[in-house]
Amino acid sequence: MFNNSEIEQQVAEFLLQIKAIKLQPNNPFTWASGWKSPIYCDNRITLSHPTIRTYIRQQLTLAIQEKFGSVGCIAGVATAGIPQGALVAQDLGLPFIYVRSKAKEHGTGSLIEGDASLTGKRVVVIEDLISTGKSSLQAVEALRAAGYDVAGLAAIFSYGFDVAADNFKQANCPFVTLSNYNALIKYAGENQYISTNDIEVLKNWRENPSEWGK
Repeated sequence: MFNNSEIEQQVAEFLLQIKAIKLQPNNPFTWASGWKSPIYCDNRITLSHPTIRTYIRQQLTLAIQEKFGSVGCIAGVATAGIPQGALVAQDLGLPFIYVRSKAKEHGTGSLIEGDASLTGKRVVVIEDLISTGKSSLQAVEALRAAGYDVAGLAAIFSYGFDVAADNFKQANCPFVTLSNYNALIKYAGENQYISTNDIEVLKNWRENPSEWGK
């Protein structure tokens, strides 16, 4: 694996290039949570770009091997973590399962989809994006409750919120991401995606996102 900062910058470049990440400090987005935000991230768009999709798959695979060592299974978080997780599982030659946001209301009522005989395996969870970490950690807890040994979680991008770091620490779940908010802002500023004034706005948002823009 080459230098982590190079990976962070390369992923940031890709995400901005294909508009998987949009920066609009003067025309903020509204998230599902109700938060106003100068940034919007949709990593599903990477799946439409074979070169970028391949790069992300390869780097997630390398990150898992470096951070977590030998594992027996890959688990995706519904929905955006499912395709990324399946690609990584294929790369590693491992079984794949995924965790629903809630149990099925029909049939088997499954929360975790895949071969039930995999229970007990050492598993790495794949997510596309970490904000507060809440939905990711719900999947981690579902896997643990089902008897899986969760080694940790890997994701494409993190906003770097303190609350996320605290939540993962409290859940005793290590995590690794290919890129992050600081790397993104650095790349965006150096490559004219945003102005110097925008950088300050973006930094201020990250400090207190729930109150920003009110």
